[in-house]
Amino acid sequence: MGEQERMVEAVLFASAEPVTVRELEARLPHGSDPAEALMLLRTRYEGRGVRVVRVGDAWAIRTAPDLGFLMQKETVETRKLSRAAIETLAIIAYHQPVTRAEIEEIRGVSVSRGTVDQLLEMEWIRFGRRKMTPGRPVTFVVTQDFLDQFGLESARDLPGLKELRSAGLLDNRPPPGAVALGVSEPEDDGEDEAPGQSELFED
Repeated sequence: MGEQERMVEAVLFASAEPVTVRELEARLPHGSDPAEALMLLRTRYEGRGVRVVRVGDAWAIRTAPDLGFLMQKETVETRKLSRAAIETLAIIAYHQPVTRAEIEEIRGVSVSRGTVDQLLEMEWIRFGRRKMTPGRPVTFVVTQDFLDQFGLESARDLPGLKELRSAGLLDNRPPPGAVALGVSEPEDDGEDEAPGQSELFED
């Protein structure tokens, strides 16, 4: 490789932006022919991991297109749940299948659409069967992703009152208003439904 090619290669490699021939002429010693050096470099880099490519009226060193996948990086986005979302998720987990109205009755406040949408987007809850009651409201249940996230085989493995109290997550005397949100033992997921219970839901 000639000295002229080495200099052009160094400029292209160190530059964050594509470099024009005029800019190369201004940097190289007087009498240099950067256009010729670019053609030689372009040929020399063919078939390698990086290439000398033309970008508009400028030139740059770029990764070979077929190796672009090696430059991709997966990132995990950490999303913090709001208190409303945590309470809603807990109610669904312990009282599923449960309707929006039932969630609001337990929480004592309305449930915003954004809260439910966030949990649906995270794929921690999904729509369950419709209740065979006036209006046939849709119910919500937790998903396999939710169970996997918390290392549970099924909703039956959710901690009960004793476990939550022993872990310090619940006081022995719940604060006022917490009775409605109180955690009960996980309900069956439908396999051992009481007689007539299945009649409340639409398949």
